Amino acid sequence: MNDIFIRAARNLLTLYMLLILVRWVASWIEFDMMAPRWRWIPRLTDPLIDLMRRLLPSMGPMDFGPIAALFLVWLVRLLSWNLLLSVQFGQ
Repeated sequence: MNDIFIRAARNLLTLYMLLILVRWVASWIEFDMMAPRWRWIPRLTDPLIDLMRRLLPSMGPMDFGPIAALFLVWLVRLLSWNLLLSVQFGQ
């Protein structure tokens, strides 16, 4: 039963990473993220991306906020996965 929750948490973090990628690439391919159908993606991803933008120093025209957010979520996913597996299997 615990395995289901562990996998669900990992899948949710993976889905969030994909949403960050979609948000990041949307501006390059001129995808309208403000269309009624897609407005929910920026609402979910922008808080973390904006936080990363505030924490990172200004680097001119380059925006490393989405990259930093993606890396942070990946790191949380990796660490939580390893921690949950070690707790589950008692290692």
